[in-house]
Formats: sequence, structure tokens, C-alpha cells
Amino acid sequence: MAAKDGDGWIECSQGHMHWGVHGASGLLAVHHDTAGVPYVLMQERALWSHHGGTWGLPGGARDSHEDAVASALREAREEAGLGEDGLRIAGVYRDDHGGWAFETVIAEAAELIDARPANLESTALRWLRLDEVAAKPLHPGFAASWPVVRELIGPQTVVLDVANIVGARAEHGWWHDRRGAAERLLGDLRTAGLEHPVLARWFPRIVAVVEGAARDAAAVDGIEVVAARAGGDDAIVEVVRRARPWERVTVVTADRELRRRLAELGAEVRGPSWVLNRL
Repeated sequence: MAAKDGDGWIECSQGHMHWGVHGASGLLAVHHDTAGVPYVLMQERALWSHHGGTWGLPGGARDSHEDAVASALREAREEAGLGEDGLRIAGVYRDDHGGWAFETVIAEAAELIDARPANLESTALRWLRLDEVAAKPLHPGFAASWPVVRELIGPQTVVLDVANIVGARAEHGWWHDRRGAAERLLGDLRTAGLEHPVLARWFPRIVAVVEGAARDAAAVDGIEVVAARAGGDDAIVEVVRRARPWERVTVVTADRELRRRLAELGAEVRGPSWVLNRL
């Protein structure tokens, strides 16, 4: 295990040469302004580099000991001077060429973070509105994946009706220890994660609404726990109402009346099996 042991060229099964013997990754930082307009941080590559003069993401070869997220954050620090503060990892899109892959790490930025060339690999770094990106001369690899990736950058929240999901899980004796059953569910979910139809890894904002005897369920790393003061359904509806207009919200519940109320708010609804099949 050594720094920069990923540097080098490799041929994929499609007969193309790529930089990064262990694959490569890049950071796609996205910021939505107060009107919901998305901006993405783009890098103009130095003329001497491969596909110099084109625009793409801060990124490069992944070292053998790194996953895509660690690699993309390191490259963004080296090329754009970006730290991790103000960034929230939302997902990883994998463009697999057979024997080699580029992984786009999507990160939500709390603001238009100051970024400028930190080494000789960049000529410029600029926040572009989403509709401005395609007008730039794009790096061929980025241009190929951009039509898919641009549809994945909106913030996403998953709201869990914990009481409903615990009941559907039908864990033996759960009704005697509703708090314990809720904590086990959240712990198992934190370990297993959620699947996405396109992303290789998905890290939505997860809000778990607990009620009744489970109201004091302990917080779980990566999952926001909301204790309902009265009915859990009302608390879930309130969480959905507070979502930003451009945010995609999915609620996991089988409650028919709750599903009707959520449909009126435009939220997507999934049944408990959407979560339980992962555990």
C-alpha cells in the first residue's frame, strides 16, 4: 500500500487506454441556490494533460488502498484545494469499461465553496449552472456520462415510518420491546445501506420517525431520528412538508391513509419491503 501506486496506464476490455491502474474517480460538487438552481464545480484541464483544454471534474487515479470517495476527496484537495467541510457525499456513479472504471462521487455543497487551481493539472475551476455545462468543450469521458449523471444530482431524502416497518418485519417479540426493535432496525439499515437503480453507492438523507414506546430510540450515525410528539403520521407529513421544492422525497410505509396524504404532497411512497429486503 503506497501513495500514488495507482498512477499508470491500463487498457480496458473495450481496447481504450485509461489513466489509473486501479481505476479513477472524480468529485462532482453540487450546490443549489435559494431558488433551487443547481451549480456544479468544473475543472478546465491544463493544456499539457491528457485531453488538455477540456472541462471535467477534479479527479484522477485511485490508489490501491482507497475507495472511490476517499480518492475523489484527495484529488479535489490536491487539484482544487477543497477540504471536506461543507460537503456531504450523496452517491457514487460507476462508469464501468470492463477491467477499468471511473467513479463519479456526487457531493452536496452547502455553498459555492472557493476553489482555485492548487497544482499544475488545472487551468481554471469554476461553478457553472447546470445548463451551462454542455456548452463547454468537455472531457470525452465526462461528456459520455454527463447525460446520466446530471439526472442524479438532486438532493434526496428517505423518510422511514419506523413503527410500520418494524411491524412488517415481524421480529419475534418486537411488541414487548418496541424501542429495541426500532434501534435494531436502524442499526441494521445503517450497516446494509439502501439500493439505487443507477448509483453504485447511495447516501440519501435518511429521516426515521419514531413514536409511542419507541420515542426514546437512540440516534444512529447517518440517520436523523425524529420523535413524534403525537401521532407518527402527522410527524411524517410535517417532515415531507418541510422539504425543499426541488428535493426528492421517498417515504417508506404501508399505511393506506398516510399514503393518501403523502400523494397529495407529491412524495414518492414505497412499501416496507423496499427496506426489509436489504436486511
